[in-house]
Amino acid sequence: MRVSYKWLKDYVDVTVSPGELADRLTLSGIAVEGVHELGAGIERVFTGKILNIEPHPNADRLTVCAVTTGGPENLQIVTGATNIRAGDVVPVAVEGARLAAGLVIKKSKLRGVESRGMLCSGQELGLDPKTMPADQAHGIMILPPETPLGLDIKPVIGLDDAILELDLTPNRGDAMSMVGVAREVAALLGQKLRLPDIDVDETGDGIEGRVKIDIKDTELCRRYVAKLFTGIKVGPSPGWMQERLRAAGVRPISNIVDITNYVMMELGQPLHAFDYDTLKDGRIIVRRAGEGEVLVSLDGVERRLNGDMLVIADPGGPVAVAGVMGGLATEVTENTRNVLLESAWFNPISIRKTSRVLGLRSESSSRFEKGIDLTGCLRAARRAASLLAEMGAGQVASGAVDNYPAPHVPKTIILRPDRIEHLVGTAVDSDACREILTALEFGVQKNHQGLMVTVPGHRPDVSLEVDLIEEVARMHGYDRVPTTLPYGPTTQGARTREQSLAMKVKDTMASLGFREVITYSFTSQEVFNKVNLAPESPLRNVLALQNPLSEEHSVMRTVMLPGLLEVLRRNANRRVTSLSIFELGKVYLSRGDAPLPEEKQVLSAAAMGGTSRGWNKPSLEKDFYYMKGVLESLLAQAGISGTSFEPFKDDPSYHPGRAARLTAGEQLLGVLGEVHPDVVENYELPGRVVAMEIDFGIMASLAGKAGKYRQIPRFPGIERDLAVVVELQVPVREIIGVVKKSGGNLLRRVELFDVYQGEQVQQGFQSLAFSLTFRAEDRTLTDDEAAGLINTIRENLAKKFGAQLRS
Repeated sequence: MRVSYKWLKDYVDVTVSPGELADRLTLSGIAVEGVHELGAGIERVFTGKILNIEPHPNADRLTVCAVTTGGPENLQIVTGATNIRAGDVVPVAVEGARLAAGLVIKKSKLRGVESRGMLCSGQELGLDPKTMPADQAHGIMILPPETPLGLDIKPVIGLDDAILELDLTPNRGDAMSMVGVAREVAALLGQKLRLPDIDVDETGDGIEGRVKIDIKDTELCRRYVAKLFTGIKVGPSPGWMQERLRAAGVRPISNIVDITNYVMMELGQPLHAFDYDTLKDGRIIVRRAGEGEVLVSLDGVERRLNGDMLVIADPGGPVAVAGVMGGLATEVTENTRNVLLESAWFNPISIRKTSRVLGLRSESSSRFEKGIDLTGCLRAARRAASLLAEMGAGQVASGAVDNYPAPHVPKTIILRPDRIEHLVGTAVDSDACREILTALEFGVQKNHQGLMVTVPGHRPDVSLEVDLIEEVARMHGYDRVPTTLPYGPTTQGARTREQSLAMKVKDTMASLGFREVITYSFTSQEVFNKVNLAPESPLRNVLALQNPLSEEHSVMRTVMLPGLLEVLRRNANRRVTSLSIFELGKVYLSRGDAPLPEEKQVLSAAAMGGTSRGWNKPSLEKDFYYMKGVLESLLAQAGISGTSFEPFKDDPSYHPGRAARLTAGEQLLGVLGEVHPDVVENYELPGRVVAMEIDFGIMASLAGKAGKYRQIPRFPGIERDLAVVVELQVPVREIIGVVKKSGGNLLRRVELFDVYQGEQVQQGFQSLAFSLTFRAEDRTLTDDEAAGLINTIRENLAKKFGAQLRS
């Protein structure tokens, strides 16, 4: 946003320099990127008149001009410009003049003809060619014929001005206008805001019956105001208006178009002018575009529209893309005699999406995107009408069509001054708050809670108490907030208990030869059939996605095994037949009528193939005992004890005779075992697969503290082997439990090293061989002590299980 310092003074008495004003605005939250003095460095350039033009005697592309600047002597100037003629008033740089690029003008000869100055273009005077009329963008600047001669060119074309470049945040659409910035300046400097005088001379016939506005989508267009101008005389706008538009970075085009741009820059309300005679039946229809509908925009490009875009149409079709660009068919031209003026409110999100899709960004769309004043549409239309009447460019039809289906309801917010000190760190009393907000044109009344503040229409970004606190703080001055050190309880950065355990679990699994994978949290209903889940299984009660990427990822997973099996299948298809993988992730379980599921963290793992033990030993198949050993190592690293493995036949995803569940007291930690052959076949895997699924939340609750140092034994131990024969149905873990209890504190290790069934053992029985290690902390055990413990263990096994010592 470019703000003219000179133009700004029309609305507020600015008592500080442009540089100081830039600093004050920046400190108040409206950042000023830079201040540009337009006429800096330009000297001895005056208004002059071309008296005569003759061909150059020695050059076809040069002419010799006789020019007067009002003095007693005419100047002879040689130029190559082609857009000039006798009688034109132009900027003349005389001898010794300095131009914007630092060029110094001296008397010289061009092809043998003396030249005592230079006719200047707008670019040579520091003006942006984009803001110049098309015929003058690269030619000599032509001034109005009534311009007096001999004047310093800077005040004539607005170079005695400074431009403040604002870098506005998206919420400050109100500051994208001269009046909006003036309102801020008035509040900062304690001055009074002077709004432009809107005195409309409506001399034309009434608009009633000649214009009809029909809003089909009131969500995207909340208000549409139309004014009608008749007897239009299209021509150039006055010099003062062109000067201000150039200062704002806008190229003057014609009086009608310039009026719409001027009001937009002044009030922040984009306007659009239609050639009324090109509209069918004088009717405006505000609607969504039809899919594939086409409009030729003002730049002559055919635009293909879609159903998300809002268009302005007549009964024959679209005539403009709402808030972005008008259509070529209804453009105001030199032949236009009647104009319909649009002043409307369009949905910011809709305008942003439309301009992005069409690749069109304009001053108009940028204001609609940030949000404009819904209450200011009629005021802007009347301001344009007053300017039209003032310059005598036509007649203003009396009245206006104002389709306003949902009038603005002012928002009221309670502001508690004590909250300001709590949030900002400095106290601002109630009276000061009231003064600041009143200066910004908020309505303020006192009540028992504090201040009751009514938000004006030009501040749609203010909706909460904290927004009001920000307004008070920035106008009070952020520089007045005392500097303090941050305070509060300090804590040492560290992982939570669960995070630490997760890291340990991942490290342990990696050390055991497993690779971590991350599978999709989204899955499909079909995977439940592939892993044999029963139709009535609660795991089939899933959370479905409203906008799934595909049918394969349409629901949230309730079990992690299918994802791991899919990873194994993809690797097997690429000839990787031995692989161990794990994932620590979440499943999403239904909670009945609750809208959101329970998110449970699960550790899952799967393995297939064998483990290599070197060239001279056969590989071991990854079976149930392999996964059981992995899980036991994991539990040991996590400091979890008191767990047990129990046969488990109720999970249809696992082999009924090769699966177990892991429990700790009454709590079920998870399941492990060989995957059911039918499931393996469903996933087209080449051999046996073992897997486990552990509830990480329960695991974390059982995890012990870090292990403590234990001194290396000073005394030797005694090792003994014990082989007993028991019935097949006796669980080994129960036997080990009796052995440990019988051995007491002197029994340090129990390890099963052999299981035998055969001719030497009675049918229905099995032989179990255990390696036992005994050791005392304070002495060397004797053989008699070890033998006594062995006898106690044997007797207790015989009593409990009928175990017999194998001979």
